[in-house]
Amino acid sequence: MPVPKPGRFRFPGRKRIDDRKALTGILFVLKSGIPWEQLPQEMGWGSGMTCWRRLKAWHDAGVWERLHHLLLSKLRAADGLDGSRACVDSASLRAVGGGKKTGPNPQTAASPGVSIM
Repeated sequence: MPVPKPGRFRFPGRKRIDDRKALTGILFVLKSGIPWEQLPQEMGWGSGMTCWRRLKAWHDAGVWERLHHLLLSKLRAADGLDGSRACVDSASLRAVGGGKKTGPNPQTAASPGVSIM
């Protein structure tokens, strides 16, 4: 985790929310799908904006990528990864070259004002 910058001595401002609490708030928003600004502050996770800023700071510091690589290496070491059942769909990969050209669309050819040559 990135080390937070030290607060000011004379006017320290509001006390920083614990990283674990902020992570819990982030996971709650991501799992439930609620907007950040509707995160209930009564739960002690801080405001939605606080959790969002912490998520962005951790992303910018590369925390999520390092965590992903760490989990993958632990799974590989425990022989817990099985790539034989991997799946890729069109939502994951872009078809840069496109598909084969099939000609004009027959549904639009029947529409008024469309002429086929």
